[in-house]
Amino acid sequence: MAADFQPTLRQWLASEGGAVPFRRFMEAALYDPNFGYYTRQIRSVGAQGDFSTSATLSPRLGQAIAHWITHEAAGGCRHLIEIGPGSGTLHEAVRQALGWRGRWHWKSHLVERAPRLEAEQRKILGRGVQWHPDPASALQAAGGEALIVSNELVDAFPVTLLQRHGGIWQEVWLELTPEGRAVETVRPGIPRDLSLPASGFAEGQRIEVHESWGDWFQTWRPHWRRGTMLTIDYGGTAEGLYHRRPQGTLRGYHQHQRLAGLALYRDPGHCDLTADVNFTDLIRLGESSGLLTVKLESQSEFLARHSQSTLPTSIRLADPHGAGGAFLCLQQRLV
Repeated sequence: MAADFQPTLRQWLASEGGAVPFRRFMEAALYDPNFGYYTRQIRSVGAQGDFSTSATLSPRLGQAIAHWITHEAAGGCRHLIEIGPGSGTLHEAVRQALGWRGRWHWKSHLVERAPRLEAEQRKILGRGVQWHPDPASALQAAGGEALIVSNELVDAFPVTLLQRHGGIWQEVWLELTPEGRAVETVRPGIPRDLSLPASGFAEGQRIEVHESWGDWFQTWRPHWRRGTMLTIDYGGTAEGLYHRRPQGTLRGYHQHQRLAGLALYRDPGHCDLTADVNFTDLIRLGESSGLLTVKLESQSEFLARHSQSTLPTSIRLADPHGAGGAFLCLQQRLV
């Protein structure tokens, strides 16, 4: 397959030697300092942005997380780190639910790499919060002991895109033709340290692997000595993630419009790119790094267990046939 590139992207691909793995393209489309979506283009998260998150739809997720935090406080941690806090709406909902006593007890740390989002977070949250460029610096400020929360973070990492070709998994690349077209090709090679399914998929099946998340996790894991991590994202386990999805889960969003296929290449840097999260990989990577898997449950189940309000929970967030089932909540503990 081929797609037209903007001149800037054609120049970028040529500067990369004319061929890159899809993961490298997605990384640039999201984070390149000159044209990346998160570094240059994103305006906001929610109704005024290109996509919404659970936190922008209702404060109930933040209230449930606050209850979870209070339960985990028995471990003695006083530091809360949120990674990739978006507009800051979720963290504000958590702080409001904790009340002034909770805000006094907990020291808040936010990890954000998108300048525009950090500016928006500062407007919403004001004082009482520390910002950090990466989890390692946040953990150093917390003395290595912290609760770590992320909501729709993993799905924003560049994915390694694989395709079933010739009976084996091969990696999808982008190549620039002499005519200036970007052509998808496949090359041998699969991500290291990941157990991929050897059978059960038809020729041409595509899957995504968040190998970059695992690489990133290993950069700051040595700085974390104690605490629990709560990861909330859309996805599933390896067994069912690609059922009836021959093209995988990769897609883009621009002004709340879903993009797929060649449309992902037509205006890079101006839309969010994402893929469902394979929680089986997150569990395996965590356990190989010394984390105990505490619980994997749906967002609907998490909200039911941690809801302290008598008001009805947002239907969209809790519906087990909608967002409540599409989102999973993974708890992993380091003791």
